[in-house]
Amino acid sequence: MSVEPQKKETILIVDDNEDNIFLLSHIISQSGYEIIKASGGNEALQIMSANSSSIDLVLLDIMMPDIDGLAVTKILKESPRTKLIPILLITASTRGDKSGDVARGLDMGAEDYMTKPVDKVEILARVRSLLRTKRLQDDLLVKTKQLEEINDRLELMAEERAIEIMLTRDAAIFGMAKLAESRDPETGAHLERIRNYTRTLAAELGANPKYSNVIDDEFVLMIYQSSPLHDIGKVGITDSVLLKPGRLEPDEFELMKQHAQIGGDALAATQRWDMTEQNFLSMGREIAYYHHERWDGNGYPKGLKGEQIPLAARIMALADVYDALASKRVYKEPMSHEEASRIIQNESGKQFDPDIVDAFLKVEHKFREIHQAHLEEVE
Repeated sequence: MSVEPQKKETILIVDDNEDNIFLLSHIISQSGYEIIKASGGNEALQIMSANSSSIDLVLLDIMMPDIDGLAVTKILKESPRTKLIPILLITASTRGDKSGDVARGLDMGAEDYMTKPVDKVEILARVRSLLRTKRLQDDLLVKTKQLEEINDRLELMAEERAIEIMLTRDAAIFGMAKLAESRDPETGAHLERIRNYTRTLAAELGANPKYSNVIDDEFVLMIYQSSPLHDIGKVGITDSVLLKPGRLEPDEFELMKQHAQIGGDALAATQRWDMTEQNFLSMGREIAYYHHERWDGNGYPKGLKGEQIPLAARIMALADVYDALASKRVYKEPMSHEEASRIIQNESGKQFDPDIVDAFLKVEHKFREIHQAHLEEVE
């Protein structure tokens, strides 16, 4: 198996003195390194701008007439493209004022320095040491990039899996809701309207500071997914009551009211299989149990009052009544949006949570749009 030849490492030598460049080039090239030469700071910066990815080390004279080595160091170490390329400063002396130049250069990020005249053995040792560190650094960067790419792929897979789970969950919820619908004269458009009403209402209510710590994106998504389960308990209601083409007698209505308890109990039993604190059925259970409770305490099945009623169920209560008022039934014609809105306003503080009524009034135009967008072919 053939092995690709290892790339020669490239060193940029910067000095305004041709003799110094010749000497350094001669010493270093004998060790197998590629050499690029620059006779001043401006030329060095131009070379670095065009070839930074191929240069592995810079030998940089401090004292130069156009742009000195300190200025070049500052520019290279401030640029994201060149800041990791090691710099070996070359200075004529470390005594007097010159020693301050070396300190400033090192403080700017230069990795090392040497004094002139250079010693062949010492400069080769410094060059090898800096290049070895550069190789290790480059290897680390490659591995870091590989790990980042792996992490990005894992995050993408996790996101795709989360979306898959969410879609599966949504399908399961809607499937259970359709089970109830199969015995109810209402069609799937009712479920579509309900989930869009509740999402719209919850999102608006979340803008109220009173609920900002309760209603977040997850709450809005969950009520959208769970609200179709509100009448799942109707599967337990006898056909003579559920399918009656007209208003129910008092005793029949008492039987119909049992659907809230039946639905809540069914979802509670299902939820016990999931030990997480807040699984996707928990809100559906609350909605099924309590969406017929009233703010004034005169609802069913528990006669809960005010904020004793779970928030999701209070939202659902208004959405369900709006849809019932605005939709055609075998025993009634649909009300106009204005009539339905007026009834809901009149029930603020009685049947409905006043805060939720206020939220409804801010988005009632969206309710009208949702109802029009999901009209049923047959009600």
